This record gives sequence, C-alpha cells and structure tokens, in this order.
Amino acid sequence: MFSFLQDLLQFLVLFVRVLIELIIVLLRSIVPKKLKDISEEIVLITGTGHGIGRELALHYAAYGSTVVCVDIDEKNNMETVQEVRRLNRGAVHSFSCDVSKRDQVLALAKRVQTEVGPVSVLVNNVGIMPTHPLPQQSAEEIQRVFDVNVFSQFWTIQAFLGQMKEQGKGHIISLSSIAGLVGLSNLVPYCATKFAVRGMMEALHEELREGPYKDLIKVTTIFPYMTNTGLCKYPKVKFPTILGLLDPKQVAMRIVEAHRSNCLEVTIPSCLMYINNWTRLLPSSCGIMLKDYIDSGVESDLN
Repeated sequence: MFSFLQDLLQFLVLFVRVLIELIIVLLRSIVPKKLKDISEEIVLITGTGHGIGRELALHYAAYGSTVVCVDIDEKNNMETVQEVRRLNRGAVHSFSCDVSKRDQVLALAKRVQTEVGPVSVLVNNVGIMPTHPLPQQSAEEIQRVFDVNVFSQFWTIQAFLGQMKEQGKGHIISLSSIAGLVGLSNLVPYCATKFAVRGMMEALHEELREGPYKDLIKVTTIFPYMTNTGLCKYPKVKFPTILGLLDPKQVAMRIVEAHRSNCLEVTIPSCLMYINNWTRLLPSSCGIMLKDYIDSGVESDLN
C-alpha cells in the first residue's frame, strides 16, 4: 500500500510538472524569445557547394560567425567562399572532403582545429536523393545514399563532438527532411536515411542530456519540406500556393533561427510538425486519407 502511494505521488508530481511546462511553452510562444549571439562561433557546414548549404554559409557569415565550408566539389565550394567574402563580415574557410569517408572526416577535424580553431557549431547539411521506385534502386545507389545522408553525420559528430566538449559548449544541427516524418513513394532509401537521422539525433540528445554537458551542448534536428535546390527533379505539388517548393534562402534563415533559439526539432514550414503529430494520434487510415488529399511528393526520374 505504501509503495502504491509513493508511485501515485510521483505520478501527480509529474502531472503538475507537465502542466507547468505546458504553460511555460505557451508563454514562450507569445513572448518573443531572445536569440543567442553566434558572432563568436566557428561554424562548420557540410555540403556548402550549392543550395541550402551555400545559403547557410552566407547567413552565418552575416552574423559574424567564422564559417568553415566543406564540400566534395572544390569549384562550387570556392564559389560559395567568394560570395561569403563579398559580405565582408565573418571569416570563411574552404575545405574539400568526402564526408562519407570516416578517415577523411577525422583528418578534416585535425586540419580545421589546427588551421581555424575548434569547431563549436556543426551543421550536417549534405545529402543526396535518388528518386525512383525501390525495385529500380541499385545496391550501389542504396549504399551511397546511406553513406552520404547517414554515416557522414555519424563521422562528423564523432570527429567534432570532442572539440565541443573541450570548449564546454557546442551545437549540432542536422538536416533530416519531411521525408523523415512521412514515408513517400519513389523515395524509399531516402526516407529511410532521413528517419535514421531523426533517431540518431533523438538518441544523441538523450546521451548529452544525461551527462555533464546537459546544458552546454545543444542539438537541433531540421525537417524541411521540398526545397528548390535541384534535388527534387520532378516534384509533385497539388497546392503550389500553400505547399510549393521552398526557397533555400528562407530555409537557411529558419535553420539559423532554430539554432539561435535552441530548438530541439523544427519543421519548415513549422505547421507540418503539428499536422504530423496530430495525425499520428488518428487511425492510420485517416493519415492515409490526409496524405492522399495533400498528394505531394516526387515523381520517378526514370520516366
């Protein structure tokens, strides 16, 4: 009986704490949140040769951050660096690396620490997206999409997390996708990688939360809707005025804002997180009906 009362008391305490947290979150949504200063950060971004990665480099530099641009394409990466330098704000550096190769990432981490300094912000942006039905996906394609979209993030986190711990501060931002919340046809391997990124980041958050770096090293997972970067070769959009392809500049702006707000998970646009969470409470058949109504995704590039 005494044990039961203890358990009941603990549950009531939890219930009250949850209510208080809900009130705090509601108030924060009303009162403008103070964004943290990132002008002194060394920000390493993968996949800066084009698209969201290039726009992220420009945004971080505009805030005065030291930006480390990493891409396998040296030519495009240097074009990004030149654009950033024209801003005359934060310092910018270029490094060539195939981040899907662990040995190259570990070597990169040593070079960056020696030539630039210890990284305090890591943005895992790089990704590829083969778009055709699973039976037409080759073994090489499936392996490559996991190497680039998932394993590269493991290697960069392992390589740079130690530098953050030494500084007693840090922030890891990883790009998943709306395809990491909802399965889509012609994107089976891609969806699997983006669901994997979500799981990896949620588990990493737990590890950091339970250790001595609970309030020192933050994580943020970003779930963008389809973005006009060239990855979506044949987008399928039923409501272009509401759910058209996103502008990479706007996506980059929202990512930096999520970083400065210490958000844990963010969809772009933000309403999609709420729609997904509420839909998951409904019977699966209702979720399928909603998905059929929205009818967005990508067509096969083999047509």
